[in-house]
Amino acid sequence: MRLKKEFITHDADGESLLVPTGAAGWSGLVRGNKTFGAMLELLGEETTEEAVVAAMRQRFDAPSGVIERDVARVLDELRRIGALDE
Repeated sequence: MRLKKEFITHDADGESLLVPTGAAGWSGLVRGNKTFGAMLELLGEETTEEAVVAAMRQRFDAPSGVIERDVARVLDELRRIGALDE
């Protein structure tokens, strides 16, 4: 899976943004923190949910299960708005 090319990522002042182009089929703006930005960066290349979880575990210190739950929640939202190629 990876982010569709119809979505653009941007980081500004500690906030990460996901912006659809006109061809995306969804209009809106997704805003998130640096953790969200790290996930978007990983999704810029072909990857798997397991690889994203592993990379996030290396980058962030969180209790067991928190990273897995957060990654799953973000991926579900990105699927809902049609931002992932799978």
